[in-house]
Amino acid sequence: MFKRMEEIMIEIPDVEKPDANAAAAVQELLGGKFGEMSTLNNYLFQSFNFRSKEKLRPFYDLVMSITAEELGHVELVSHAIGKIYQGGTKPGDPDKTPLESIKDARFSYPFLAGGQGAMPFDSMGNPWTGANVFNSGNLVEDLLHNFFLEVGARTHKMKVYELTDHPAARAVVGFLLVRGGVHVVAYAKALEVATGVNVTKLIPIPSLDNRKFNEARKYEEKGVHTKLYTWSDNDFGTIDQIWKGTHPEDGSPLEVIAGVPKGVPIPEAPAVDEEFAPGISAEDFKAIAKRLKQAGNISE
Repeated sequence: MFKRMEEIMIEIPDVEKPDANAAAAVQELLGGKFGEMSTLNNYLFQSFNFRSKEKLRPFYDLVMSITAEELGHVELVSHAIGKIYQGGTKPGDPDKTPLESIKDARFSYPFLAGGQGAMPFDSMGNPWTGANVFNSGNLVEDLLHNFFLEVGARTHKMKVYELTDHPAARAVVGFLLVRGGVHVVAYAKALEVATGVNVTKLIPIPSLDNRKFNEARKYEEKGVHTKLYTWSDNDFGTIDQIWKGTHPEDGSPLEVIAGVPKGVPIPEAPAVDEEFAPGISAEDFKAIAKRLKQAGNISE
């Protein structure tokens, strides 16, 4: 089961700089082959189908805990995309084409069918597909695939960071570079436990340190790259049999933290009247409030 909170993992800056093409680039980190929807669903189905979990409990616990964090990553990227779109169009007379400002956006579908929000597509508008999910049932093969998947995701994050200087995009990508790096190291260490091969010697891939990116460096300096959360109040505690020792890049001690990291409130998404979203007028709101009061037997 999953427990949900009305929080996201970090604060996304409010910036008066709408950029539809930057949002499209960030879509790759959501619905691309190496995006957060792929990492989430790979680990989700591996956790559902994990065999001999009692004999292999630390590996099962690792996949379970990382799955939960990936849900938070999907959520965070989605809110970032909405923030990047924000303010790109203005309400107005429909005959005056209030959506004209984005007619040349290379990915227009979110304006036509998504209310200017995130959608399960990549940067070119291709829908995310379950064909991106790999679950062989073989522990070492799945761990090796997960290591490769996280390395691919890291590469794409770096490229999106270099593609746009939008503050909301870079804030989120920088954080995800650090947290995705945790997952790279975690799967490398899991492979070492399972096979005896020191996969951490391959890290970092690509051979560029996270500290080269301003928006990632601040998290590394706080030690965010050394912490792995259980994402549960009571379960998945055996991941400390894998996540232990020191970080292969800077030698910092690794730490397992029971529970979840402290988040921030989910930002309020304003109405976009030119998209008819949410399509509730002041009169509608008053009528809804009246019906809610009546349903709850609340008097004026």
